[in-house]
Amino acid sequence: MSEEIGHFCGIALIRLKKPLAFYAEKYGTPLWGFNQLFLLMEKQHNRGQDGAGIGSMKLNVKPGEAFMFRERSTSSKALAKIFDEQNKILNKLITKGVAFPEFPDTIKQHFEYGGELLLGHLRYGTSGAYGSTTCHPYFRKSNWPCKNLMVAGNFNLTNVEELNSKLVDRGQHPVFDTDTQAILEETGYHLDAMNDRLALDAEAKKIQGKEYAKWIGEQVDLPEIFRKASVNWDGGYALAGIVGNGDAFAMRDPLGIRPGFYFEDEEVVAVASERAPLMTVFNKEMEEVSELDPGSILVIRSNGEVINERFAEDPARRTACSFERIYFSRGNDPDIYAERKTLGALLVPQVLKVIGKDFSKSVFSYVPNTAESAYYGFMEQLRLVRRAEVKQKLLDANKSGELTDKLIDDLVMDNWPKGEKIANKDIKLRTFISQESGRAQLVSHVYDITYGVIRAGKDSLVCIDDSIVRGTTLKRSILQILGRSKPTKLLIASTAPQIRYPDCYGIDMSELGKFIAFQAAIALIKEKGYHGLLSEVAIKCREALKDSKSKLENHVKRVYENFTASEISAKVAQLVTPECLNETTEVEVVYQSIENLHEALPNHLGDWYFTGDYPTPGGYRVVHKAFLNFYENKDGRSY
Repeated sequence: MSEEIGHFCGIALIRLKKPLAFYAEKYGTPLWGFNQLFLLMEKQHNRGQDGAGIGSMKLNVKPGEAFMFRERSTSSKALAKIFDEQNKILNKLITKGVAFPEFPDTIKQHFEYGGELLLGHLRYGTSGAYGSTTCHPYFRKSNWPCKNLMVAGNFNLTNVEELNSKLVDRGQHPVFDTDTQAILEETGYHLDAMNDRLALDAEAKKIQGKEYAKWIGEQVDLPEIFRKASVNWDGGYALAGIVGNGDAFAMRDPLGIRPGFYFEDEEVVAVASERAPLMTVFNKEMEEVSELDPGSILVIRSNGEVINERFAEDPARRTACSFERIYFSRGNDPDIYAERKTLGALLVPQVLKVIGKDFSKSVFSYVPNTAESAYYGFMEQLRLVRRAEVKQKLLDANKSGELTDKLIDDLVMDNWPKGEKIANKDIKLRTFISQESGRAQLVSHVYDITYGVIRAGKDSLVCIDDSIVRGTTLKRSILQILGRSKPTKLLIASTAPQIRYPDCYGIDMSELGKFIAFQAAIALIKEKGYHGLLSEVAIKCREALKDSKSKLENHVKRVYENFTASEISAKVAQLVTPECLNETTEVEVVYQSIENLHEALPNHLGDWYFTGDYPTPGGYRVVHKAFLNFYENKDGRSY
């Protein structure tokens, strides 16, 4: 993706199953779990750089001593800052003679993150403010142990206003209007209710004293709590958390929109947003790491027992986010790497239609670095095409008796696809210049090229991109810089289909008017003279938003219905071509087809940003509001 858009958040949860002394003896430090949490978060740093937070819980702490802790930061290097500060605190405790690494119990007693339960979160803010108070984990405190709740998540809910209204109607007073607060308070309400009911049961059974809170904690049923709490959650979510009774949990939305993975062995249970970090940090094979089942909750009880139960009904069709596989998740996951290569390979027929099979006049590359895996798949397939062509010509020549050394040399040695590293992203330039013209000038220098690999005026240049969202970086930076090599034709091939509709389940892509595919469709509507179409769509969108029981129909699809995907791609190419290339280089853009997308990602069918087919009612509300924001010239998110 050549332009920056919002990443998803990342979660990490570690439950140590042995005393700290076990890890001190085996790994040389009682803080093995704390160190593993840092690594697990660092390996998911791609999922968010706006902030970070960690939480912990110590099991079996004496009454009167703190047992749950939290730290958050929104500094530019939040993750490093949090762990550096905690290590400084630990070193001071050691220097003062309070904590001793050789005596693990002293580490647990005096160091806040010397607990058996560790929770981590990496934040990309898609809504609201960016202060530390908006960072996860969120913590709902109580002096009743089992009513304490700490939650971290990767999610967006589309109906926060509705959820907060329910809280108010119930008599609660929510402080924030974020979806995180709504989830925390709704879950907390049902946690409190279960605690209160169990308290009555405990009194009836004449359970008293120290056994009172312990008995209640043992009876708490987290799957049942989330069955009730999540009934009205509209969106995609993966949550992890800790309850004050010592239980930990991880759960995933019923549609499987947001990802989650875990493993369990005799030493530890660990959860993360991605599989590869768990494999790397804990030295696990792919088969040892399991995917969290959509609509299920994994609970690690305070006694170490692990249970996995459904909290929601199984939907007819799961819609795991395809953007996770195309772009956001780390590409070193074996399945994701293979899928991205397949996405690249499936682009070959479209590219050949544009440039033909005379590879001696083309150079193939990729931009940005996240498209590298797809580029390898593209080049492999391109070479297979060439090999098949050579094989057939050799067979034909052999049959006709025309097979000569020269023919073999010409076929085997010439016309092989040429791959080069053409674009280099030097640094993330800071836009410290306030004037728009100055910022645009800075953006134009984010990328640089490898000079001398394109023969000016002779070669075509094909660049594989993983997705094209707004097109601004293409126009202001990439195409201008690539154009310096003076290719006869410049083709950008996107491994993702045209992004036509907003996302509301995790990606910060909610402003419809900023999508280059939408801009292209609007331009074609005006050119073709489809007068009144946009006002008709606006009327339909307003009607749908007024009707709480309106059918799940996307009226914004009418914007695209009069044009083929090729026509929109051609208009996109016109819109992103900078003026400096108009007379020297022909620019074309091709996109992946929806059919190819599903072929490459058969288990990740979440494609609403491409097709407009949303998996929840909230998605249709968002797309209609997004169109009205565009139509009424309003800025801002549509949910």
